[in-house]
Amino acid sequence: MYAAQLAAALRKRTGATFFGMGGPRMAEAGVELIADYHEVAVVGITEVLHKIPSVIRVQNRLAREAARRKAALAILVDSPGTHLGVARRLKRRRIPVGYFIGPQIWAWRAGRARIVKRRVKRMVVIFPFEAKIYRDAGVPVDFVGHPLVDVVRPTMTRAEFAARHGLDPNRRIVALLPGSRKSEIARHYPTLLEACERIVQESKPPGNVQFVHVAAPGLGPELFEAYGARPGLYIKRVEGAAYDALAAADCAIVASGTATIEAALLGTPMVVIYRVAPFTAAIVRRMIRTPFISMVNLVAGRCVVPELVQERFTVAAVAAEVRRLLESLAAREEMKAGLSEVRAKLGSGGAIERAADIFAKMLVDSRGGQL
Repeated sequence: MYAAQLAAALRKRTGATFFGMGGPRMAEAGVELIADYHEVAVVGITEVLHKIPSVIRVQNRLAREAARRKAALAILVDSPGTHLGVARRLKRRRIPVGYFIGPQIWAWRAGRARIVKRRVKRMVVIFPFEAKIYRDAGVPVDFVGHPLVDVVRPTMTRAEFAARHGLDPNRRIVALLPGSRKSEIARHYPTLLEACERIVQESKPPGNVQFVHVAAPGLGPELFEAYGARPGLYIKRVEGAAYDALAAADCAIVASGTATIEAALLGTPMVVIYRVAPFTAAIVRRMIRTPFISMVNLVAGRCVVPELVQERFTVAAVAAEVRRLLESLAAREEMKAGLSEVRAKLGSGGAIERAADIFAKMLVDSRGGQL
């Protein structure tokens, strides 16, 4: 999504043509795709092992095409497991590299900062605390704000959302965002179903809670039907309406990731959940350097939203945190105040435009002052 927006903004400034790795949004933005991001998309450590041959093939393919087409500039977006290898190959070919949304060296694998310094000419970051970390590591860096500030807007009121999807606006609404990958669904959804059952059973008055499953693109209903129906539990599935669902919800249960930032920008109280393979978790615990995993808490610099991760992600814990938010106005207002702080730290908008200005200048410099 961000790369597509950046390509469109850069084309307006420079008239350049673009090729690379991406998905449908980048194709719609006019980027010629020579690799699909699904070829390298994976989360975890043990989970990534079977992807290594595919990642190497993609890295080589991108570098070969960049050399063949005499690319004037490469802009790598996120995905450091793939892109730092691409950057190494491009540097050998003397193709300048800019990086948008860089490796999370502040969380783990701090040694990557040295790799970035060797391979990347300029880093453009979207979280405020990242700029100092990269600067201290000797990497030229700019903080431009978060792109989601410009796009996270509901299109309807709570009453309109409820009417469209057959919900009662007078009952509590809980939004479920279990993740966007099949592996995340497998590890999150069964626990969430049981937690929803418990929330319904323990709600006061009984039956005062309704659930909305915000389905990620590409995950059809058959994936969730495999987990079976729960007597007495109805969950409304919605697609393409994440911002409206979050804005209408009294609270949300959100898998750690971009969705937590979207919920924060909408001021929706949330419970953050996540689970990975046990072996991956054991390794990550030895490597991680931050007290939090959710971007909301990392941006705030303190615990604003509860994090239920690994063994803490239980039916009882999820139900208890959701009930606390639903039953306590003070708890919701306190969390909303914290989310407002986070929203302010993410910038005032225009992140993509600022990033495009930076990369346009890099392109001009790489061509000796000519577009």
